[in-house]
Amino acid sequence: MLTLIIFFPAIGAMLGFLIEERSIKFYGVSIAFIELILALFAWFRADFGAYEFELMSQSALLPTLGISYLVGVDAISLSLIVMSAFMSLVALFALSVKENLKHLIISVLFLEMTMMGVFASLDMIMFYLFWELSLLPMLYIIGAWGSGKRIYAAVKFFIYTFLGSVFMLIGIIFMAYLNFKSSGAWSFSLLDWYGLGLSKEAQIWLFIAFAFAFAVKTPMFPFHTWLPYAHGQAPTIGSVLLAAVLLKMGTYGFVRLCLPLFADASVQFYGVLCTLGAIMVVYTALIAYAQDDMKQVIAYSSISHMGVIILGIFSLNSIGIAGAIFLMISHGVVSGALFLLVGMIYDRRHTKLIAEFGGLAHVMPRFALIFGVILLGSIGLPLTIGFVGEFLSLLGVFKINAMFAFFGGIGIIVGAIYMLSLYRRVFFGECKNERNLALKDLNFKELIAIVPLCLLVIALGVYPNFLLKPIDISTQNIISKMQKRAVLQDDKDKISRLNSARSER
Repeated sequence: MLTLIIFFPAIGAMLGFLIEERSIKFYGVSIAFIELILALFAWFRADFGAYEFELMSQSALLPTLGISYLVGVDAISLSLIVMSAFMSLVALFALSVKENLKHLIISVLFLEMTMMGVFASLDMIMFYLFWELSLLPMLYIIGAWGSGKRIYAAVKFFIYTFLGSVFMLIGIIFMAYLNFKSSGAWSFSLLDWYGLGLSKEAQIWLFIAFAFAFAVKTPMFPFHTWLPYAHGQAPTIGSVLLAAVLLKMGTYGFVRLCLPLFADASVQFYGVLCTLGAIMVVYTALIAYAQDDMKQVIAYSSISHMGVIILGIFSLNSIGIAGAIFLMISHGVVSGALFLLVGMIYDRRHTKLIAEFGGLAHVMPRFALIFGVILLGSIGLPLTIGFVGEFLSLLGVFKINAMFAFFGGIGIIVGAIYMLSLYRRVFFGECKNERNLALKDLNFKELIAIVPLCLLVIALGVYPNFLLKPIDISTQNIISKMQKRAVLQDDKDKISRLNSARSER
């Protein structure tokens, strides 16, 4: 099942070269729709309480080096797979690009394959290969279909993320060497690594190597400067997939690798990571408030929300980690929807400047309503998808340090200010250009693409337990590994204390 989910988009992409240009969009949407059905089937088939990893498959590739094809998922990775498939389908369905459409759709399908591979891989060589392969289609998408300084933005995106990944590769090789010293056999299997006993010193250096790659990808302050350029110059579909999925690879890496493998180092560095997360939240929120371009506002807002996710992850307790994972899903849906909506208005006016708009609520009421619902999800209004993850993440980090929770809350308040200000100016401000009066409201195709996201914002806000319950099971497995693998008794006690109030949820 997982093999089919990973490689079906790639097979579809290769067969896409044989499809005529006039039929390529229908073909691409069909492939993405089938992929979503497969992902949903895997979700409902999995029994998350029975095993740590479900739907596992293993086959030796290079036995002497310990490299194998090993895939498996828990609720954390499978929820991200479903979200990736869903956002890929929505992005392809809403696609409005006309030039070289076949190459763009084929690139998106290859990108979808790499995203699925990252979230499903349990062999770290496979994980690394999919991680790096995801750079190529996104580099092409930004460089070929972007605008303005698209080549500069594409190259900066590639260099930043590629160089960050080099440190992760060094860490992967060293972990395999430590496995060889421990058992006499090379292994890149994450399941084998979970059984290794690492000294605190080794954990610290390995944590730094992996965390650096994940920090660049997230992107954490001060490695965030590539993201606004990438978002600003990328086509709409590139921004949607970048914000909705690719950024989550970094935070997923923290949860899947850094916490369970390097428990003592995670305890030692949680203050540093939470400090950087708090800076991300407040600093980029203030930058977003100063922007005059709608897309840049959402880009910096995206970094700010990723900071809340970092705070939740490094709260080191089940409440914060589960909230951070839920926020990864909600941020993917909300930020992807916002970039999609900005792309729709850009197609009509060919500008993203806030000052160019005003009074759109009178001429585009459907657009105003949907934008408003998504915006409320972004600022975390109760009973929307954004509230659940933000509340649990801040509650989790409050248990370790109230100051981190305070700065996280300040960032969220500033976020509400600049997003509501943007909405007021664009939809209820003075109409400064007569061209706005002639704009057409969302058509049927655009409504089909955006309404499901709007409904999801409400549905998972009203009933979050659909995701939270299975995610909590996988979170407990991670916490259990941290408690078992911590070398120092003080760290064991700290992790235990942080999770002693789990029933309060």
